[in-house]
Amino acid sequence: MPSPIRVARGPDGLLSYAIPRPPESLPPVAPRDLESAWDRARDAAAAERWGPPRRLLFRRQDGSPQEMLLADADAACWAEAVDAVNDLATIRGLSICLRLLALVEIMSRARWLMGLYAMTPQGIELHPELLRAAAAMPLDAAARFDETGLRRLLSRPIPSGASQ
Repeated sequence: MPSPIRVARGPDGLLSYAIPRPPESLPPVAPRDLESAWDRARDAAAAERWGPPRRLLFRRQDGSPQEMLLADADAACWAEAVDAVNDLATIRGLSICLRLLALVEIMSRARWLMGLYAMTPQGIELHPELLRAAAAMPLDAAARFDETGLRRLLSRPIPSGASQ
């Protein structure tokens, strides 16, 4: 089946993705896929496999475009690591990647999440409930997690269908 996402590489190495839907419509993923992506991205960063910048061009419900640029070295590295295993030219791969980046972003600003991950000599270890929530909850229009929604989701049981 052909990918609904078109990918083109520019002369400067920039990868551009034409995505026929907005970020908030990306589906949930399996927590094990998100955890695997976390581990691979951490390994890629340690090995300094930075990857090219990526331009994501989403199509909003009204047909208007929405652009997101993954040009930061860390974001490009993590996207490269996810792409190597999950193919960012697929909706599933893109959803894994954006959830991973959204998780890193919210962990950097939501201090209350500190009890749901631990710093170890091997790196950050994520609590299974945090992984399950990040895998299940929707992204917002900016491809981020809503902090209030995440707090609410973590305060109640997460549906078992999200724990695969």
